[in-house]
Amino acid sequence: MNTPTRLAGFGVVAAVVFGIALLVGRAVGPVAASDADSPGHDTHADAAPAGDASPDSAETETELPGGLMTSQDGYTLTLDRARANPGDAVPVSFSISGPDGAPVTSYDVQHEKQLHLIAVRRDFSGFQHVHPTLSGGTWSVDLALTPGTWRLFADFKATDGEALTLGTDLAVDGSYEAAPPAQESRTATVDGYEVTLDGDLDAGADAKLTLSVSRDGKPVTDLQPYLGAYGHLVALRSGDLAYLHVHPDGEPGDGTTEPGPDVVFHTAVPSAGTYHLYLDFQHDGVVRTAAFTVTAGGTGESKPQEHGESSGHAH
Repeated sequence: MNTPTRLAGFGVVAAVVFGIALLVGRAVGPVAASDADSPGHDTHADAAPAGDASPDSAETETELPGGLMTSQDGYTLTLDRARANPGDAVPVSFSISGPDGAPVTSYDVQHEKQLHLIAVRRDFSGFQHVHPTLSGGTWSVDLALTPGTWRLFADFKATDGEALTLGTDLAVDGSYEAAPPAQESRTATVDGYEVTLDGDLDAGADAKLTLSVSRDGKPVTDLQPYLGAYGHLVALRSGDLAYLHVHPDGEPGDGTTEPGPDVVFHTAVPSAGTYHLYLDFQHDGVVRTAAFTVTAGGTGESKPQEHGESSGHAH
């Protein structure tokens, strides 16, 4: 083959490769900002563009964790405003459009609610689990927001659709300093309650996690149902804030599940690394949140067993 022919062939191959890469890039979307990308002192936070995160390559071949994308399976999460001022009760509204492009107005009830909204700043501070109200296709709720970039997760199931978790960023103006990275912590204290976590996360394997609640050194045996269970657990992966579904074991009134002190959950994590866990539990009519940080190893690897203490946040 002469030199011009070889060059022409190379050009055709390069064009094909570039075209495939462009299509893949459009399908997946840009990579989400990491913790290190969050604005620092005296800056204004910038919201990430829609369609945002690109998952690990290994996860594109299997099922994606929730919350990495703004759009999935024809459904799109759209904030009415992508920026907000800080405050203790900041109005936030959004809609979810369906495959036909119109706002979804019919949802199935899951865990006693039509939609669960999780809000957390990208440094994993300020966790909130709230339930907006729906009016004419628009969801509305007040959030306690500090300056920085917040990740919002909408966990829902549109009627006749699949259960989904979509995520998007909300920029809250003002200067701030990101919280330092959390250390491994399996004990949390909140409002005089102590919650301990037992169980290990191992990438690619099912895990059983037991959360035990005590107060003043005594086990709490009269937890109250919250969202159809004696606790609700959210797990977020460090870095991209992938949202993982964690399922409770049993339910109140089934004849076998006790109201404390132990609340058992089952989950599987897709990769090794750090995960932030938030347990909502209700006692004496108040819902409180205990926060933990756990390291997951690869399948068969041992994981650190350091026990520390972190403060939880009441909501």
